[in-house]
Parts: sequence; structure tokens; C-alpha cells
Amino acid sequence: MGFRLPGIRRSSFAVTKAASKAVEVPKGYLAVYVGEKMKRFVIPISYLNQPLFQQLLSQAEEEFGYDHPMGGLTIPCSEDAFLDLTSRLNGL
Repeated sequence: MGFRLPGIRRSSFAVTKAASKAVEVPKGYLAVYVGEKMKRFVIPISYLNQPLFQQLLSQAEEEFGYDHPMGGLTIPCSEDAFLDLTSRLNGL
């Protein structure tokens, strides 16, 4: 038993609600896509000031320009290299 609204299927509402949460990025963070499979990472915007990350941004500009159809920044490196870089930045 439970309350049901006419014309609204429960499963479609749940998918829509889950999908909208998947694209949200908290304030102070940035979505980036990395690697061949374009895995999505949400990183602090403070990384943008770091020289190591700025090198990646320069490579991204050269390879992709400013058109990012995924809705976030595309980073041209492997996931392993990106994770290594972010772990070094977390240690700063």
C-alpha cells in the first residue's frame, strides 16, 4: 500500500531523480572526464591553481580546444596518470 499519483510511474520517477543527481557538481568543485572511457571525476577547483594541473589543462586545450560536449572538462591522459596527479595534489 502507499500513495500513488495518477499518470506517474514509480520507476520513471526514480530514474529521473537519480539521473539528475548524477550530473550535479557541488559548489567549489569541477567535473572532468579522463581516459579512453571518459570516466567522470569531480575535483576541487583549487586544483586549477596548481602548476601540474595547469600543464594538463594546456594539453587539454591543444587536443580538444574549448568544446567539451560531455558538459565537463576533458583531460587527455590515462585514468592512472590522473589519479597519480590528484594524489600528489592532495598531499600539498
